[in-house]
Amino acid sequence: MRYLHVDVLTGLPFSGNSLAVFPEAEGLSGDQMQRITQEMRHFESIFLLPDGTPEARSRRARVYDLTQELDFAGHPVVGAACVLHALHGGDTPETWTLRLKARTVRVSTERRAPGRYASVLDQGPAAFLGRLDPADAKGLAAWFGLDADDLDPDLPPEVVSTGLRYLVLPVRGGALARADIRSDITHQLDRFDAQFAYLLDAGALEARHWDNDGTTEDVATGSGAGCAAAYLRRHGRIDDGEAVTLRQGRFTGRVGEMTISACGHGTDIDSVRVGGEVAFVGEGRLEVLPR
Repeated sequence: MRYLHVDVLTGLPFSGNSLAVFPEAEGLSGDQMQRITQEMRHFESIFLLPDGTPEARSRRARVYDLTQELDFAGHPVVGAACVLHALHGGDTPETWTLRLKARTVRVSTERRAPGRYASVLDQGPAAFLGRLDPADAKGLAAWFGLDADDLDPDLPPEVVSTGLRYLVLPVRGGALARADIRSDITHQLDRFDAQFAYLLDAGALEARHWDNDGTTEDVATGSGAGCAAAYLRRHGRIDDGEAVTLRQGRFTGRVGEMTISACGHGTDIDSVRVGGEVAFVGEGRLEVLPR
């Protein structure tokens, strides 16, 4: 089975968020997809399948990280759309429809140079699922080895979803450099009906995100960046439809850059966009598949 290795949300190979894309994954079971992802050891893998429609630019997509299938993901969708463009598109911009478990999204792509593409994912509307009580601030900060004073006093912690539920935790300048996860925070997040946490320095437009047990830090989290875009728009930190650059990954040695924007007012955010460049690194073939 053929796969392509791309680095996503970066214009430079061996930077950004690495991804394995399987463009013709028909016949694979979910268990096989999980085992292949674990074998490849990328941050995530995405498997593309026919979606039963006659549209040539439409696919069903399944995304796995090293432990589970994800209902939605940002950087795998951005990377997969650029792979589809490389395999089936031309020199003009294209638009692709990808159907994931949580929602169906449209992704625009364009060729920038040999082996280099750009893509913008419209994640659709955002849902605001609740602000946290200020009394929980000290405990939240401690999840990341921070003090309550490290939290941004002007912005509330809030759960936001564009497909995955993130607790967006705004912090003061300088706090990102001191943050880490020292024990698994899954159960703490469950209290607020959140799946993941996304630390955001709204002033510097920089973020950090880890697996819930803190063992792996993500380089560029497209789904989290979409929640951050909706959050920043809701709280008036970016204008309606304004595109800004959000950075992530500085502390991993693989910096990622995402262009984010959100359209709407207050909690009525009807469109969230996340985009960036994609660099092609290699192509390969699995000679055997897991049983």
